[in-house]
Amino acid sequence: MAKTQGPTRHKHILTRTCVACRTSLPKRELVRIVRTPEGQIVIDPTGKKSGRGAYLCRRRNCWEQALKNKNLEYALRSTLNDAERDELIAFAGSLEQEV
Repeated sequence: MAKTQGPTRHKHILTRTCVACRTSLPKRELVRIVRTPEGQIVIDPTGKKSGRGAYLCRRRNCWEQALKNKNLEYALRSTLNDAERDELIAFAGSLEQEV
């Protein structure tokens, strides 16, 4: 006897919103920035660090806008110190520039 398979199940895809451009995308397509319980703001490549998180697109102009307009600070409910800001600017420099 052959087993019959039921309807295929579709995996739910988590979506998050970019704090700069307000575009909803799958979570894996965005970069998570987290304010850790110690108050440090870091880039979270795994998306699993504990703390308050905010998401940005992988486009340089979104990062520049989020830092300039303080969207990121508002979302994280914290202020960036110079070292954290420099780290985020350096990461943004490695991203593609939108035409």
